[in-house]
Amino acid sequence: MHILEQRFLRGPNLHADTPCLLSVIDLEDLYGVSSKDIPGFNEALLAMLPSLHGQLLPTGQPGGFAQRLRAGTYLARVVEHVTLTLQSMAGPTVVYGRTRPSAGRPGQFRIVVQYAIEKLAEPSFQLAVDLVTALALGEEFDIDARLKELRSIGSRYAIGTSTAAVLAAAHERGIPTSRITEDANLFQLGWGSKQKRLQATTTGDTSYVAVKIASDKQLTKALLQEAGVPVPEGATVTTVEEAQRVARRVGKPVAIKPLDGNQGKGVTTNCATPEEVAKAFEFARQYGRKIIVERFVEGRDYRVLVAGGRIAAASFRRPAHVIGDGVSTIIELVEIENQNPARGSGHSNVLTRLALDAHAEDMLRRQGYVPDAVPAAGVCVELRSNANLSTGGTAEDVTDTLPESTRALCVRAANKIGLDVAGIDIVCQDISVLLDEQGGAVIEVNAAPGIRMHQHPSKGEPRDAGEAIVDGLMGPSNGRIPVVAVTGTNGKTTTTLMIAHAARVAGLGTGVTTTEGVFVNGKRLVKGDCTGYWSARTVLSAPDVDFAVLETARGGILKRGLAFDQCDVGVVLNVSPDHLGLDGVETIEDLAQVKAVVASSASRAVVLNAEDALCVSMVRRAKPGAEVVFFSMEPENPILLKHIEDGGRGTYFQDNAIVIADGSRQQELMRVESMPSSYGGRARYNIANALSAAAALMASGFSNTQIAAGLSTFVSDSKTNPLRTNVFDVRGVTVIVDYAHNAAAYAALAEMARALLPGQLVGIVTAPGDRRDSDLIQIGEVCGEGFDELVVYESQSRGRPVGGAVDLIIQGAENVVGPSDTLHREIEVDKAIRYGLSLCTAGDVLVFACGSSLQVFIDALRVDDPESADRITAQTA
Repeated sequence: MHILEQRFLRGPNLHADTPCLLSVIDLEDLYGVSSKDIPGFNEALLAMLPSLHGQLLPTGQPGGFAQRLRAGTYLARVVEHVTLTLQSMAGPTVVYGRTRPSAGRPGQFRIVVQYAIEKLAEPSFQLAVDLVTALALGEEFDIDARLKELRSIGSRYAIGTSTAAVLAAAHERGIPTSRITEDANLFQLGWGSKQKRLQATTTGDTSYVAVKIASDKQLTKALLQEAGVPVPEGATVTTVEEAQRVARRVGKPVAIKPLDGNQGKGVTTNCATPEEVAKAFEFARQYGRKIIVERFVEGRDYRVLVAGGRIAAASFRRPAHVIGDGVSTIIELVEIENQNPARGSGHSNVLTRLALDAHAEDMLRRQGYVPDAVPAAGVCVELRSNANLSTGGTAEDVTDTLPESTRALCVRAANKIGLDVAGIDIVCQDISVLLDEQGGAVIEVNAAPGIRMHQHPSKGEPRDAGEAIVDGLMGPSNGRIPVVAVTGTNGKTTTTLMIAHAARVAGLGTGVTTTEGVFVNGKRLVKGDCTGYWSARTVLSAPDVDFAVLETARGGILKRGLAFDQCDVGVVLNVSPDHLGLDGVETIEDLAQVKAVVASSASRAVVLNAEDALCVSMVRRAKPGAEVVFFSMEPENPILLKHIEDGGRGTYFQDNAIVIADGSRQQELMRVESMPSSYGGRARYNIANALSAAAALMASGFSNTQIAAGLSTFVSDSKTNPLRTNVFDVRGVTVIVDYAHNAAAYAALAEMARALLPGQLVGIVTAPGDRRDSDLIQIGEVCGEGFDELVVYESQSRGRPVGGAVDLIIQGAENVVGPSDTLHREIEVDKAIRYGLSLCTAGDVLVFACGSSLQVFIDALRVDDPESADRITAQTA
């Protein structure tokens, strides 16, 4: 058994709405072997992974997969379930999986498994393959070391608890989130011009200067004192002698801590003697060069969270401690408490594991204990002088007990420092009593405060601190900009550009992805075929984009999934045979399922071609509440008519005009002659594209005036829309350069070209070699019917012998016209172009299709006609 292919589907995809890992495996000699037929296999697997008993069958039965193992199932399915189990053991729980045989490839299977941590998915799958293979062959397998490695990966790339709480609140609000890098807890909340950034509880709005102030405890105290906030008196020192002098001057027990420390590191409280001061100073010096010595404020330790200018939560924090039982030693009590599943390493869990280190032993000595002492039953033994959760402390919610004056004081403190999210540390006897009545004080203001204590208090009511941070950061916004996703077999690029142009004319900052690149506000950022995941993400992460229009191709959906959880409007133009036999897409129905991923992602409206039965069938894939808008070149289309009669909206072509049907009202939007892209109404496919664009714009909330203004000023030429009906004059011959590469596109292009002039129509055509034989033959049949003279050249052989695709296209043409001297075979593209031109005279129309670039045509032309080549180059510059 070995892995043939793997890819991450990072967004909604053909298989699920969640991120998935797609793997293709070959079972080789294990093909056809059932789990029940391998002696000891099931027992060994279930002994190693007992949690497989909890894996569910599609029927939802608990323990169902163990039953399926015993009843017998193929090993690819076992790999799927083992992968899910391994991921759940090393990180967050994942449950979705799907296994299907690869069509026409015996022994090969396509396995899809959900993942939560991308870095964990591949090694989990590899371990599953190795484990299942070894057990199937009766070999010993040591899983412990590999599982330990998986858990290490899961821990390394896990989302921190504070970050996770904020993200959960964002998801609850419907705010899209994306991890900016897998190596950091840095996230983008929202899209485009409405985006914000988040790292733990530090936001993109958090002032750098404020963070620097908060990290300087002495400066913080000075500012707070200036704002009338009570703080303990003290000073910053750099030597033991200075520390002891300040302690004497204060005249009371002191607290000693690093000037720029965090998470309670290096803090010692209640130092009353010069010896205790010296020891605490040396401890603090381990975490910072400058040390604060200040009056020790007696009382309890409280943390108040301020977010967005309001109090979000407050907690009473108890230092790390154990409670004696009269039998166990302190060492044993710590071990017992660390078995609490709520405790983990660092910030990986609700609580942090207790540590019996030098600082803890010093605390024990102060209380008259040694680590192996046995405290009496019920006696509390403290292990830390600070109450931070990061050092093992616990928390009790006290939010409702905060007096109004204390609330106002905490908000004032956060504002004075300049923090949008702040943790205000207060020490006093009772937080419910006014601070000035009990000598309480603010001892610290923290940037990036942890919120575990508020989300998961050991006692009291949990507070959704994450929600408070999201509310302060995002306000009422859901962080979304309008997104229109356009897919289909033909017309995607032109339709995308039409929609985007209308949005720009309406004054919106617009981001666009097409086969020509990524564009923001008309400027190209990236050149190339940009119709997939990463290109869309580039647009959605651009801070100057108010409106996104994303061409979304079949390949992008299959390779990476969508870059968005949902779009506002999904447009499906058409579905016709293209790219079949690739990536598991064998039939046109399979292709429709891929395109339907866009339709099912639309939250506001889905725009569908009423003339295409496969598009119409996508109505059932629409989200609840999403409007369906149809478009049609045929005003009498029964699907469209019934839809409009029922009060639905749509667009259609009638009497040489684009008509918008908005419920019961039908209005002529514009004459097609006023659309430059229609070429006087001859380019019917661009009229269809305009209908879909008008429908998408209408569904997005644009007025009829805005839609007409956009379509009437959109120009499709070699500058704005390369290789999409680019028209040139070459010494009286009208040349059309277009990217047509499938039968439907060739048929539409030939119809348009035929309507331009009464002369002869010459086609220079090809198609990539990875198309099926039947598809290439069909292209030949369409071109044989559509063109008077046909020159067939080789573009990309893609696994075929050179000339193989050419022969099949010519075979198709001969099926229509018979053996003819109008069919010409010319393998090299430059020679094919020059030969095609040689067949033309003034008044003829020449179509050059499926070229990789316009430059290919210009370079071929330059050999015999440099003047025309220079003129076309100038036109396209």
